[in-house]
Amino acid sequence: TNTNTNTINKINTINKINSNSNMSNNLSKSTSKLHLKDKDMSPEEREIAIEKATKAMTAFSNKYIANTNTKYCSDLSIPAVVIKGLAEHKVTLGAPLCPCRFYDDKEKEAKDGFWNCPCVPMRERHECHCMLFITEDNDFVGEDTNITFEEVVEKAGGMSM
Repeated sequence: TNTNTNTINKINTINKINSNSNMSNNLSKSTSKLHLKDKDMSPEEREIAIEKATKAMTAFSNKYIANTNTKYCSDLSIPAVVIKGLAEHKVTLGAPLCPCRFYDDKEKEAKDGFWNCPCVPMRERHECHCMLFITEDNDFVGEDTNITFEEVVEKAGGMSM
């Protein structure tokens, strides 16, 4: 996708700058590690990784809902798309970076951890702007406290990213 191409181009530029200016070898290696999460995967390997990450993020979301006394949105396509985005970031960045925000540098944000799910606002104040974890006082709160992998795939429009 366009986002992945832009991310790859940014990381390649960073890697060239790092190697050309003899910056810390550790910085270059850590940047490469994030970049290499899915760069060298075949389409089949990437699809398997996305499926595995989607299953993991679905299980995590269900467990987190139970632990925080929150619920899913009344429109299950909302949490499905968010879970799918978290899985994509888990594969591409190595961390479940919130897919509902714009970042100048996704790799930096993923390393920082503030917006990795559950983000700091959710952990501290039960505020999830993605509407993945919704409190009872939210107008969009639904009854569901569980979503299946199959529902995520169906309601998010399939597995391909």
